[in-house]
Amino acid sequence: MRRDVDEALQGWPYEPEPGEVVAREVRARDGRMVLQVRVELGLLQLEENGRPDGSRPHGFATYLDYLRYRAAGRGQGEGKSSPFKMSADHCTEADREFVQYYHRRVAWLALQRYDRALLDADHTLALMDFVCRHGNGEEYVSSHERFRGLVLFHRTQAAAALALERRKPEEAIDVVREGSDQLRSHQAEWNEENEGVEMPNQPLIEQLHVLEQEIRKNFAVAKTLREQLDEAVASEDYERAARLRDQIRARARR
Repeated sequence: MRRDVDEALQGWPYEPEPGEVVAREVRARDGRMVLQVRVELGLLQLEENGRPDGSRPHGFATYLDYLRYRAAGRGQGEGKSSPFKMSADHCTEADREFVQYYHRRVAWLALQRYDRALLDADHTLALMDFVCRHGNGEEYVSSHERFRGLVLFHRTQAAAALALERRKPEEAIDVVREGSDQLRSHQAEWNEENEGVEMPNQPLIEQLHVLEQEIRKNFAVAKTLREQLDEAVASEDYERAARLRDQIRARARR
């Protein structure tokens, strides 16, 4: 049995553009589809379903599922009512899952598989939320919160692209605006709690602003129904607001 990766690398040079992720889907020998990501020293191979490394930590689909089980009080023994806190081993294994889902998320984005990128972003955000509640110390929590903006950015990109694929440019604009608001909110919270520590959200917010303007221009959208609804509510024009809500609900059913 061959154990090298020469065959997989043949004809697939590592010549990325700046910031480019080089990825592909291939069929494994047993027929399942897997993701491959080309890196300088070879390649990463990731499972498309379940955890990217194909493992089932402690019998669970993901390590987050296992942590939720532990936090719910099961598996800890009787009489333990103190809040669950992640141990050093928990933190190490959670970080392993963070990295795996990052690699798969950016691969899905590179392949324009936005539905799968969205799912992986949601998993990472859920894991970040768990760390915020149960993390082992402020330093550990902050080390992850610093990158929440990037995950929100990727999620917004994926959701907006999905809306455009469904020919819903107004929905895409609303998604981008909501993502920008989430990034600003996260930036403000970070600045309050981490004075003097830089948060890299602003360039991401600017990129989303450019994306929003491109969608408006390409699809001739001046104001979305939700923007018009916000204006109607702000001006206390409740009759118009009711009509706009009806239009939004009707559009959502299409």
